[in-house]
Amino acid sequence: MATTRLWARAALLGALLGLVQGGRRLGRLAEKKLCADADCSHPISIAVAVQDYIAPDCRFVPIQRGQVVYVFSKLKGRGRLFWGGSVQGDYYGEHPARLGFFPSSVVQENQYLKPGKVEVKTDVSSRAAARGHPSIAGEGGGLPTP
Repeated sequence: MATTRLWARAALLGALLGLVQGGRRLGRLAEKKLCADADCSHPISIAVAVQDYIAPDCRFVPIQRGQVVYVFSKLKGRGRLFWGGSVQGDYYGEHPARLGFFPSSVVQENQYLKPGKVEVKTDVSSRAAARGHPSIAGEGGGLPTP
């Protein structure tokens, strides 16, 4: 019992330290993004993950093959290989949606909801990611504010 608590505390501490990223400010992935609307609050499309993706830091969302992903933004310029979106648990409503970025190559869009033609500047502070809100991290954000 005591060993289980110790491991749980160690895991929690490791997760918290991972979110802080050693106190470093996380850089932007892109200066601009394409969204369905000016607030980037409406999904552009629905996609399905074709492979697993392990998130390297708090700006990104881990994805498992077969999961449904709602795409809210597509980064432009140097970050053009990344999209912003949300991922649900195995069953809708089982877990809160996780928000963040992922490579466009790990998903396949299968339903287009609204054209992503509105260009939006990514100017939100990256401190949001450190507070546990990787979705709006300004690193090319484009997801609804949680």
